[in-house]
Amino acid sequence: MTFQDQILQGIPDILPAKKVYPKDANRAPKRKDILSIEEKQLAIRNALRYFPKDWHQELAIEFAEELKAYGRIYMYRFKPDYDIYARSIIEYPAKSTQAAAIMLMIQNNLDPAVAQHPEELITYGGNGAVFQNWAQYLLVMKYLATMTDEQTLHMYSGHPMGLFPSSKHAPRVVVTNGMMIPNYSQPDDWEKFNALGVTQYGQMTAGSFMYIGPQGIVHGTTITVMNAFRNILPKGDDSKGKIFLTAGLGGMSGAQPKAGNIAGCITVCAEVNPKAAKKRYEQGWVDVLIDNIEDLIIRVQEAQATKEVVSIAFIGNVVEVWERFDEENIFIHVGSDQTSLHIPWTGGYYPVGISYEESNRLIREEPELFKEKVQASLRRHAMAINKHTGKGTYFFDYGNAFLLESSRAGADVMAENGIDFKYPSYVQDILGPMCFDYGFGPFRWVCLSGESKDLDITDTIAATVLQNIMENSPEEIQLQMQDNITWIKNAKKNKMVVGSQARILYADAEGRSKIAEAFNSAIATGEIGPVVLGRDHHDVSGTDSPFRETSNIYDGSKFTADMAIHNVIGDSFRGATWVSIHNGGGVGWGEVMNGGFGMLLDGTPEAEARLKSMLFYDVNNGIARRNWARNNEAIFAIKREMERTPNLKVTIPNLVADSILNNLF
Repeated sequence: MTFQDQILQGIPDILPAKKVYPKDANRAPKRKDILSIEEKQLAIRNALRYFPKDWHQELAIEFAEELKAYGRIYMYRFKPDYDIYARSIIEYPAKSTQAAAIMLMIQNNLDPAVAQHPEELITYGGNGAVFQNWAQYLLVMKYLATMTDEQTLHMYSGHPMGLFPSSKHAPRVVVTNGMMIPNYSQPDDWEKFNALGVTQYGQMTAGSFMYIGPQGIVHGTTITVMNAFRNILPKGDDSKGKIFLTAGLGGMSGAQPKAGNIAGCITVCAEVNPKAAKKRYEQGWVDVLIDNIEDLIIRVQEAQATKEVVSIAFIGNVVEVWERFDEENIFIHVGSDQTSLHIPWTGGYYPVGISYEESNRLIREEPELFKEKVQASLRRHAMAINKHTGKGTYFFDYGNAFLLESSRAGADVMAENGIDFKYPSYVQDILGPMCFDYGFGPFRWVCLSGESKDLDITDTIAATVLQNIMENSPEEIQLQMQDNITWIKNAKKNKMVVGSQARILYADAEGRSKIAEAFNSAIATGEIGPVVLGRDHHDVSGTDSPFRETSNIYDGSKFTADMAIHNVIGDSFRGATWVSIHNGGGVGWGEVMNGGFGMLLDGTPEAEARLKSMLFYDVNNGIARRNWARNNEAIFAIKREMERTPNLKVTIPNLVADSILNNLF
């Protein structure tokens, strides 16, 4: 059968042979054995409803084995035999070009060069799933291949509920992931209901088909690291020869060494999983690979002495690095952490003093002991960081729930008031006031032809548009504009592409709209092929996350999720090709609500109208909320937007003098 035939087949008519799991695959962590006997039977019953009754006896035994071995039913037998990667859009069988674009994006998320655990349909973060199982993948691809522009595919946590009549102006796909009744949104609830096969953790761009490999976070990390150094260094000094110490080389965290190189520092990034570290080294995302702490110390001291710009992956535990650098009196200018602490008990964070293999055994066989070890390690981790910050190190929480989980473990990370953390979130210090409040966030696009020349042309278009906008930009956003112009001009040189021909840069509503309009014109004239627009959920409007994206909201509303919900609803009727809303992602299940979109540009006037309407709302929804929270930068930005857009009317807060409130109670 051809690739197209296999897509159109969906669930095969003949039961395929059982597959042997590849030995060299980077397997997902084994999940907690949390179901009762009755619930395990229910999980099997749920899984078998995808298949004809004649197969149930054989598959029931196999699925029970998977559930016992992995804690999940992945239906590995049904993984297709063809290679999964982002092909050119013309290779997908489809009645709708919009649907073909979504098929391409799904396959990019599951490309082994992109995905963290592709065999288990997990893109990044240890549990960020595109689908729960391979049957869902097969059905979704068939639905997309056969749907028209007057149908919408509705998906519940990876499961395709079906094609419903709609209109050509409606989204082609609506995705929800992990939507839970609030009282059922604790970590063990995810373990239970995911094992039952009724929900999943979509992370941010995993379950919304908008992940573009580590590049997706390189730019934000570059901005963060550059500005971290800017905030602490004397005027005229630079980051050469200065250390940025962090941890994690997985799907998202793998961007850190590349970002450190662009920022011009010495990056030391620890990773306990040798396969993950070697993968990033082989992909060129890290310069040096070291597995011995003594060799690491020597190499870092050499780099300091020569003011070398270099990224070093240390295969080992970052706690050991913090402690030894303290003993050796190696000064760390900037420190952070990007391990997957949103899932601390299932492989997101590995405790110091225990091997990677032994930790994986404890996760499965002795989960309570593993939890104790993780929390002890977090206390030790924080203690080491505190020693360095006492010497002048600038440490920030990189949105991975490090401070949250450390506080829950009893680590010394709380401020004197016992409410706040002693260290800031990177959004509080950097991305919030410098970017999100002004409307700058991670705009991204994918060239659906699959040709690098199209990406080169879009890079040039974007740089030209930004340069023209900057000429009339106010002083308040000149730095942001220049950083992004520099970024896009150097993007190809920095070899960002993994998987699809994709790009990311930070732009505000004006920049996104004008860049997209220029792309659409280039498509109309045949200069480039069609393009998908999107963004990270980690953006101005997309995410309500009190310990990350909205951590610089100080009016008491940071624990509400109205913004993310309005964002996905508002985008859906303003022209998005697909929309998604997720519980979890980044900082953990039950800790955040985040939404995203995808939009196809096909060169038509209709696409131009959609992009102008949707991109405007997608950004200004968040600026309006941040303005109402009394963020000065957002008040400036929304007032400026209302001057440019007479049809926009936003409620502006009246600021209250502190003297009025003093002594009231």
